[in-house]
Amino acid sequence: MRSRRFVESLIALPIATALLSCNQQPESPSSVLSSDGVPIHYEVHGSGEPAVVFVHGWSCDRTYWDAQAPHFSQHYTVVTIDLAGHGESGVEREDWSMRAFGRDVAAVVEKLDLEQIVLVGHSMGGLVVAEAARLLGDRVKVVVGADTFGDVSGRITDEQKEAFLQPFGDDFRTSMDGMVRNNFFVPSSDSTFIAGIAADMASAPPDVAIGALSGYMDWYNNESETALRELPAPLRLINSDYTPTNVEAGRAATSSFDVVLMSGVGHFVMMEDPETFNRLLGEIVAEFAGT
Repeated sequence: MRSRRFVESLIALPIATALLSCNQQPESPSSVLSSDGVPIHYEVHGSGEPAVVFVHGWSCDRTYWDAQAPHFSQHYTVVTIDLAGHGESGVEREDWSMRAFGRDVAAVVEKLDLEQIVLVGHSMGGLVVAEAARLLGDRVKVVVGADTFGDVSGRITDEQKEAFLQPFGDDFRTSMDGMVRNNFFVPSSDSTFIAGIAADMASAPPDVAIGALSGYMDWYNNESETALRELPAPLRLINSDYTPTNVEAGRAATSSFDVVLMSGVGHFVMMEDPETFNRLLGEIVAEFAGT
């Protein structure tokens, strides 16, 4: 595996009833119970409309947006979320599907009573915000993906899925560390940054990470066409050019598909070059503010 899009090609051929104890946990100003009773942690910064809601990627957390929250909260309400099983949110869940993660985002939006929303999702978070948008309807002004939806036409067989997941089940930390280091960065990426991301993602709860990765694959196989067709708002992407984005496939899925590319960065576009990313995202937010 030598590129992230190879990983995506494997993943997308491009990545019950709530427990009684969960339902008994009180909500706080920084948490809300998702639809299955799992506590979802979030933070709010700034004020103003639209609200920019940031959703992290697979095995990450809300701190991956630390270079965005101060910048955008100068003019807008900013919300950063830990999806279930990530960061400070609860882990008491069996359904790690993209739809379930989308409900986490919708629960936060409902709790805060947000009416004009820009949804921003990195990597797997792009799939999550697409699902959240389907739930939130016309409150969503635009859906923004950060290095995601590289090839929405891909599919994976059951055998390929099993083969891809097996190493994570056998030795999660080693498999995660190797995948991150070998697939998510460019030659110029800072070695200390790479080591930090690899260590952080390798420390994720294995059951959550493997379940979410399985859910990621299942979404591309079974939900992607419907989800993108039913988006209530335009889809804009800020992707790295270190691997190609299949624009033709994206526009076949939804006519609003549009992408701008960043150079000299790997998968974590918002962290490796926050100045450029913030400028590009700011242009998108400004375009749809007040619409």
